[in-house]
Amino acid sequence: MSRVHVAVAFALALIAAPAGAADYPAPKQGDWIARDFRFHTGEVMPELRLHHTTIGDPSGQPVLVLHGTTGSGASMLTPAFAGELFGSGQPLDAARYYIILPDGIGHGKSSKPSDGLRTKFPRYDYADMVDAQYRLLKEGLGVSHLRLVIGNSMGGMHTWLWGEKYPDFMDALAPMAAQPTAMSSRNWMMRRLIIDTIRNDPDWKDGNYTTPPRALRAAAVFFGVATSGGTLAYQKLAPTREAADKLLDERLAAPFTADANDTLYQWDSSGDYDASPGLARITTALLAINAADDERNPPETGLMDGALKQVRSGRLYLIPASAETRGHGTTGMAKFYKQSLLEFLQSAPAAVR
Repeated sequence: MSRVHVAVAFALALIAAPAGAADYPAPKQGDWIARDFRFHTGEVMPELRLHHTTIGDPSGQPVLVLHGTTGSGASMLTPAFAGELFGSGQPLDAARYYIILPDGIGHGKSSKPSDGLRTKFPRYDYADMVDAQYRLLKEGLGVSHLRLVIGNSMGGMHTWLWGEKYPDFMDALAPMAAQPTAMSSRNWMMRRLIIDTIRNDPDWKDGNYTTPPRALRAAAVFFGVATSGGTLAYQKLAPTREAADKLLDERLAAPFTADANDTLYQWDSSGDYDASPGLARITTALLAINAADDERNPPETGLMDGALKQVRSGRLYLIPASAETRGHGTTGMAKFYKQSLLEFLQSAPAAVR
């Protein structure tokens, strides 16, 4: 979230300076190799590298924190998110919890197309990413049960899948900025425009480019403006044409290092997402956290309300829209929901182990 990247929300770009002297233990980095990892396509990768960041002592209650598209585990370590949740006395106090932040397949320092395979890298989807996270926990870190799975945006969709694929592995689920329904509507149309922009750029050369496709930067900024930031927030920040031009110019001029093949795979991986058929399998307590002004998951569709009726112990905390919220980026700002998360964890039953 701290880099101006394809999916980095507008608001998060404003608040996402790296968390410096944070009130929690220093993060630790690690890598684990998943041997003979089988993708949903049937392709097998002999060695799949899974990078992860951990905070706290392994003796603490494990919590899995899942990042959004184009992000990484480390990208969650912002003052607005980690700084509000992981410190002393906070909902996910690292003195009590063992916080695990993996880099998803194709993201961060985990195996990805830009490592060398380019478009020969196996096509992965969200189910593959969740299975890789499960293997990392079980085989790599020796974790057999989680107190909580919490994820943002793509990580929120992964959280829904976690509850269905491994319902006995955690006590509680907190999917954020995500719905369990099929990828569709504006959310998918905007993603496909990113994908098509890359594939149709002459510089892409079927993934064998020597210079980055030039259209990607503009497409990335367009995507961010269209699908994250919040209507009221934009009106407050750019109430005139001059202010809007200045804001846009700053975003277009910001450092941009995204790899086109990585980006294409990252967005394409969401295409077959649909957690709705398995909602009845979710048996743990679930708190969905969404924002009322979320451009990608608009509450007025009623999709979330209908989905939660199928979840035994599920409920929604909807953050009201304001000039201070940031649409799809709101859940990157934990101040809006940390009290609700704390109360949820206090009430969620813990498995007897």
